[in-house]
Amino acid sequence: MKVRHSIRSLIQSFRSRAWAPVLPVLAGSALLGLSVSAQAGSAITPAAPADTGSDTRYGLFGLLDHRSGYGQGVFPEPFLNDDSDLEVNELRFDWQHTSTGSAHSNVFKAEYEKGFGPVTLEVEVPYERNFEDGKITEGVSNIDVGARVPVWQVVSPSGFFDNTVGVGIELGIPTHSSVSHTTELVPKMFDDLKIGNFTIQTIIGYSMLLGATTLEGGTHTFEYGATLGYTISHKVLPIPGVQQLIPVFEVSGETQLNKDAPGQNSLLSFAGFRVNTKAIGRVQPRLGFGVVLPLDNGGHADTHWGLITSLVFEY
Repeated sequence: MKVRHSIRSLIQSFRSRAWAPVLPVLAGSALLGLSVSAQAGSAITPAAPADTGSDTRYGLFGLLDHRSGYGQGVFPEPFLNDDSDLEVNELRFDWQHTSTGSAHSNVFKAEYEKGFGPVTLEVEVPYERNFEDGKITEGVSNIDVGARVPVWQVVSPSGFFDNTVGVGIELGIPTHSSVSHTTELVPKMFDDLKIGNFTIQTIIGYSMLLGATTLEGGTHTFEYGATLGYTISHKVLPIPGVQQLIPVFEVSGETQLNKDAPGQNSLLSFAGFRVNTKAIGRVQPRLGFGVVLPLDNGGHADTHWGLITSLVFEY
């Protein structure tokens, strides 16, 4: 009996010591930070399993990380600023109304985005209608085609901190309508940061209007913006039919760098929300609405106030 008891004690001790180093790893996996899935109808769901020794790095020089929430629906689609998240299949329609005294402008925009691996390609077709001094000018504005790709990601073991740095480029092709005359080229850089349920998307770009046939031709402008969002899940705020409610605040600015107004700045703000509803089949609608207000004299000269309505279909 004593021998049997000694063997049993030895086995229990061995098991306890053998599993001791593994317990922190199992606990880390169980406490992995949450990310929002981009699959239709998903709410805030667990991200990929925590790193338990396998290599999660990939891409050029291993600078990207499979654990990142980039491209998983974590970041809300901006309203004033350019989108920087990876979009696999997305169709978007926006209406923007701005007013400056008696003058006002309406822009209707259709956009399609398609992902190929980490690369997102996009095509944007806007229709613009302006009223000023009793005259109406309207037509299809520049058709924008662009691409963006992440180049570096840093993700904490729990996924609580998740940062993606990337680059992009956009080309505005003129339609030679009454509102579109000049080609625009914009190389860009972006940073998408997630800290828990809080997100910050920042973007900068260098806009060049090519050609000298119009007054705008040859103008160079520095563009910048930031989009702040906080994801509130259905568990926290159980609104029927709503997966996530995301209050959004944005700032968007531009500073002219040359020609007759170097240093002239225009800064606008946006305050609103985006609602990610439950899926309809494979399609998840995302509704958005908010108010545009100027933040400086340059912004006030261009826009006294405005409204934006946005409808996104992800599939």
